[in-house]
Amino acid sequence: MKRFLTGLQPTGCLTLGNYIGAIKQMVKYQEEFDSFIFIADMHAITIPKDPEKLRKDVRDLVAIYLACGIDPNKNTIFIQSENIYHANVSWILECNTPYGQLGRMTQFKDKSQKHENFMAGLLTYPILMAADILIYDTDCVPVGKDQKQHVELARDIAESFNKRFGKDFFKVPEPLIPEEGAKIGDLLDPTKKMSKSAENPKGVILLLDSEKDIRKKIMGATTDSEMCVRYDPENKPGISNLITIYHELSGLSVKEIEEKFKDANYGTFKTAVADCVVATLNPIRQRYEELINSEELDKILDAGRDKTLEIAKKKYEELKEIVGLKR
Repeated sequence: MKRFLTGLQPTGCLTLGNYIGAIKQMVKYQEEFDSFIFIADMHAITIPKDPEKLRKDVRDLVAIYLACGIDPNKNTIFIQSENIYHANVSWILECNTPYGQLGRMTQFKDKSQKHENFMAGLLTYPILMAADILIYDTDCVPVGKDQKQHVELARDIAESFNKRFGKDFFKVPEPLIPEEGAKIGDLLDPTKKMSKSAENPKGVILLLDSEKDIRKKIMGATTDSEMCVRYDPENKPGISNLITIYHELSGLSVKEIEEKFKDANYGTFKTAVADCVVATLNPIRQRYEELINSEELDKILDAGRDKTLEIAKKKYEELKEIVGLKR
């Protein structure tokens, strides 16, 4: 079975859009790969973070993913900073990577322009990302188009290192471009992506929202004056967005939804959408609340840490010998 690895930055509560567009697909991947999932807390501090919030966000993210169906028996789940070998391998790779490759990274150029006094980690973190990948002999790394360049850098580093030292030491990973999940729009401005950073929180459903808040947000969603439940993203973006949500969570096709609600008004349809969202998210919120302060969560993270420490230490000791750092 091929090994799959993905790193998740701890950025606070996720949205319904994250669940439909990404998490559901990760649940599918756990059936197809030897899956490694880590919380990329070391990557998160390339831009300064409040320590207490970072600690909370890390734990929250693990609990949310588990509550959404990520199975600890089918995934190795761990926190990046709890494995010292990521940083150790990263340093050796830094000493074997030309500066020019880092300066050309698109995300570095974009973020360094936004932050005048940026830290050195913003430049070098793609090498840490390469270490994250290469230390586990990873076959596949799921990436969006904006992250593909980082996997290409990891490939370049692996190939260059193997050539320099005459060994096939690092496995050259392949980018796995996920099938594009449904894009869920903001409930108030459906032409924009649903995002927790939206100016108006009323347009965003968070995975941990209460049932009352979910219903209120959906009933207040933007629609149109036609009063016809018909999928037409260009002319009816609001109602089309609600149809997409209902389709993704109910399993009904768009045509079946249109037929089911052909004589319904928007209030009736919104109520049905709200019922469907509540039925999906209530169990997730309840499971999250069971996990967040539990020993179960700590046991899962401890098991992931111990397993990855063993794997990474072996790779690091071999790497030290190759580059001459071992007595």
